[in-house]
Amino acid sequence: MEKLPAQMTVIGISKPGGPEVLLPETRAVPVPGPGEILIKVATAGVNRPDVAQRSGPAICPAWKSPAKSSRSGPAAPGTSSATR
Repeated sequence: MEKLPAQMTVIGISKPGGPEVLLPETRAVPVPGPGEILIKVATAGVNRPDVAQRSGPAICPAWKSPAKSSRSGPAAPGTSSATR
């Protein structure tokens, strides 16, 4: 399994609004707890529902992303060292 950095860059959203409220922030890479896994997102798209959600209250549909498990916590369901 690859070694993950301690920090990551995220796009923080502190309030609803346009692109001006999207600001890069540095945060610690989360550590999965019991029964959890950490997903490394390779790419993510922005669609019309994403824009509506950012502009104010909106229903956010389920989203999909080409991702893979990066790390798992103890006893994460459905994981084993062979599937990570």
